[in-house]
Amino acid sequence: MASMSFALNRFSGLAFKTSLSAEFDPSSTRRSFLPQTRVGLRISSAAESEPDLSVTVNGLKMPNPFVIGSGPPGTNYTVMKRAFDEGWGAVIAKTVSLDASKVINVTPRYARLRVGSNGSVKADVIGWQNIELISDRPLETMLKEFKQLKKEYPDRILIASVMEEYNKTAWEELIDRVEQTGVDALEINFSCPHGMPERRMGAAVGQDCALLDEVCGWINAKATVPVWAKMTPNITDITEPARVSLKSGCEGIAAINTIMSVMGIDMKTLRPEPCVEGYSTPGGYSYKAVRPIALAKVMSIAKMMKSEFSGNDYSLSGIGGVETGYDAAEFILLGSNTVQVCTGVMMHGYGHVKTLCAELQDFMRQHNFSTIEDFRGHSLQYFTTHTDLVKRQKEAVEQRKAEKRGLKSDKDWTGDGFVKETESMVSN
Repeated sequence: MASMSFALNRFSGLAFKTSLSAEFDPSSTRRSFLPQTRVGLRISSAAESEPDLSVTVNGLKMPNPFVIGSGPPGTNYTVMKRAFDEGWGAVIAKTVSLDASKVINVTPRYARLRVGSNGSVKADVIGWQNIELISDRPLETMLKEFKQLKKEYPDRILIASVMEEYNKTAWEELIDRVEQTGVDALEINFSCPHGMPERRMGAAVGQDCALLDEVCGWINAKATVPVWAKMTPNITDITEPARVSLKSGCEGIAAINTIMSVMGIDMKTLRPEPCVEGYSTPGGYSYKAVRPIALAKVMSIAKMMKSEFSGNDYSLSGIGGVETGYDAAEFILLGSNTVQVCTGVMMHGYGHVKTLCAELQDFMRQHNFSTIEDFRGHSLQYFTTHTDLVKRQKEAVEQRKAEKRGLKSDKDWTGDGFVKETESMVSN
């Protein structure tokens, strides 16, 4: 399988994937991470229409790049319907597996990190931790709701998030049953940082590239719709599992999932948060405080994909701390085709997508961008090594010194800059 933008109509030896449930765009071709449009040089006029936020990702058309990330905002029919009604570009449902009876959640299961003293109830929330597991609803119930959503919203993109134990037969059954509902794509949860690692699920797979390669092989031999592999940040080099996933047939990468964390200790009770009967467990950290980490991971993946997979149509979905349209622009500038929001929805509600779209369009107007592709990946070219930074600065300093030394020849004098040229050769 292959595609970093959900353009899918390809042969890969084992499988030919085509999304039948959403509009497919066979003419869609993968653009370079570095668009040809130069910043600020495209001339616009007042008569031009508003910047176009629509994207085509692995052949799937979305009205905008904002995607509901897998989690509570996509936990049932009611909330996913609300997301579509409010205008989200796509919805990724909460992760499902074959046997929901093994999933038992606790309450409370969230904790917040605030600016300054974490005991202050008035300070801004900058971080969010959860110890929530995947969906605890029966798979059959979720499948019925997927089918109903696709019946009511046939032109909207619904993506199923799936996770299963290390068992080929179980993976094949899960994919087959989920695809029968008409979902447009699959996001494979190789990244949940907590819960059931003993069953070789979630990050237990994403952190083991040999295991990941094997499981991706099972999945991509069975799936007939685009597949995104969701990466864990809890690993030394995130490009390694991303590379394995793409080589094993996945069309896209989603990054990052939450970061393993301990939110804090209550200074009165001396117990950790979130506190369940006096005890806790490390969980996943999200929201705007993780954005710099997410941007670094996305940048690394995007550069790897550009270098090693640029000839194919792969997609990248950026995740991590997106609260504004300008945050989203940063992920897109680093190569993301879409941007997922989960905790942000829990903080601001489903209607927040309108603000996100307005802010992203505002950014695009400021730089005369007409489409997302006009600037996607533009900022990747400005990342280099520290050694190269030293070299560049040395050359720049030498150039500035040369300019201060003044004219090298009488022929270099000009009439307009005569005074400045004179000053450039004065020593005191």
